Amino acid sequence: MSPLMVGFDLDMTLVDSRPGIAAAYRALTERTGVPVDADLVVSRLGPPLRTELANWFPPERIEEAVTLYRELYPAYAITPTVPMPGAAAALRAVHERGGRVMVVTSKIGRLAKLHLDHLGLPVDALAGDLFAEEKATALREHGATLYVGDHVADMAAARAAGIPGVGVATGPCSTDELSEAGAYLVLDDLTEFSAAVDRIVGLALEA
Repeated sequence: MSPLMVGFDLDMTLVDSRPGIAAAYRALTERTGVPVDADLVVSRLGPPLRTELANWFPPERIEEAVTLYRELYPAYAITPTVPMPGAAAALRAVHERGGRVMVVTSKIGRLAKLHLDHLGLPVDALAGDLFAEEKATALREHGATLYVGDHVADMAAARAAGIPGVGVATGPCSTDELSEAGAYLVLDDLTEFSAAVDRIVGLALEA
């Protein structure tokens, strides 16, 4: 049997980064003079940074905005971010079963690592700057058994990697949307993961 490797998304799966991301966008507005509705942005976290910035900045200013946002991010977004309920227990449940944990996120790796280090969330591998089906490359490379995420794009990633996707309805996508996107199982949140981990892993191994 292959070693257990569970992949997790980051934003709104393992961490609630909405307050920090909103603060970073407000700082970006202050620095650039371009109005961004930070509350709207954090209601739909998931897609890559450039995709979101394209809603607010003209094409010729997007790369400038990407660079500045990432410069501002450590000062504004790390401290206000908190773990999602059940996140630490979910990682612990995988490790207690001799498994490994990886995070695959659309956020660039160095910023994702700041969150994980600040919150003391132990992971064994990290892959950043990947979205939807792009995440499948990292999942396959690390031999992921399953992938846990809050977005329909995460279910697309699991499908492309040929592994079960487990949805958590803590982000912008509903239980029905996650199911329709191909989730093998949808949890209300990660507090349900630890109790269900053996069933979830069994499901993955049968898939």
